[in-house]
Amino acid sequence: MVKVTVIDSVMGSGKTSWAIAYLNEAPTDRKFIFITPFLDEIERVRSAVMKRQFISPDNDNVKGRKMYDLKQLIVQGADICATHSLFRDADDELVELLTDAGYTLILDEAMDVVERVNIGPQDIRSLLMSQYIKIEENRVIWLFDEYNDARFSDIKRLAKAGNLFIYRDNFLVWTFPPRVFAVFEEVYSMTYLFNGQLQRYYFDLHGIAYEYRSVRKTGDYYELCDYDVLAENREELYALIEVYDGKLNEIGRRKNVLSSGWLDRANGDVIGELKRNLYTYLRSHCDASAGEIIWTTLKDYRHQLKGKGFADSFLAVNARATNEYADRWALAYIYNRYMNPQERTFFQENGIQVDEEALAVSDLLQWIWRSRIRNGQPIKLYLPSSRMRSLLRAWANYEI
Repeated sequence: MVKVTVIDSVMGSGKTSWAIAYLNEAPTDRKFIFITPFLDEIERVRSAVMKRQFISPDNDNVKGRKMYDLKQLIVQGADICATHSLFRDADDELVELLTDAGYTLILDEAMDVVERVNIGPQDIRSLLMSQYIKIEENRVIWLFDEYNDARFSDIKRLAKAGNLFIYRDNFLVWTFPPRVFAVFEEVYSMTYLFNGQLQRYYFDLHGIAYEYRSVRKTGDYYELCDYDVLAENREELYALIEVYDGKLNEIGRRKNVLSSGWLDRANGDVIGELKRNLYTYLRSHCDASAGEIIWTTLKDYRHQLKGKGFADSFLAVNARATNEYADRWALAYIYNRYMNPQERTFFQENGIQVDEEALAVSDLLQWIWRSRIRNGQPIKLYLPSSRMRSLLRAWANYEI
């Protein structure tokens, strides 16, 4: 199996710039698949790579499906640029087409490779009793090919792709097929703080070997170099972040406050206090306009917390890769990131130790770096969770 090269380098250090240069300089007989989270990044790569033509799969085909188009492009030997969401649907046929096809994979940002599927124990039992599915060595096998109802269409799709597993007999887990990484000539994964990400645990679980590299800029040229965490200049980066320290943080004193479970249990008065704090910080402390703000929380609470002057300045809590907000300086992160308990249990009971603190600060930093800090400019940040503030300081001190 090929060893994955993990390009672990801080946001804005030039990972994508290195990739574009690498693609431009590669021999013409090389073939590439570039996978990125967002459509605008696809356009960036397609317009910046001048020495080869990247094609993006679309629905304009006899099947009306992007996956069908992706497979056709592989057969043609095309250079391909696609999104994470499409690549996640990789199945046995795609793996077969990629085998010995001579492709190099460049994965921009870590991909969601493990997820709990939104289905309860009762529905699982119902599918088993109806003989829609069966279980073989914890893998969910779909039996009823004629099933066309929308209710379990996602379960059918994932099971038919062979990527769905049952755990503890009462919840389903989707995993990206690890054999995909074995069929490429080379694999590059570009991210930051890989050690704390689900993809690292997934690689360890499946025995996928990886090595760390970083990116450095010499003049106008980007190149790979040895991984050296102390070269990140975290102290200088942290100095660009003015973290709010005042009474608006009172609500986040306890360790678990603002976690997913805490938000689910919070009553109307508490949510109201959070909304007032958010408004006070962004509109009074920062005196920022909508075009200067980004703020986030879990999407289920977006509409409860949004306020006048920043309602449309929301940026999803899991945002990565996009440069669309690179002029924003007034930030608010209303969340306390913990690993999904089922995902944590899934890894731990398979002998993989997880680092929830590294995962939390990794996601926080990815979100913060959507702002103008990526251009070396200062920002202001409201981070009411005492735990998340301590994790950010620990990162700056190289303790994470």
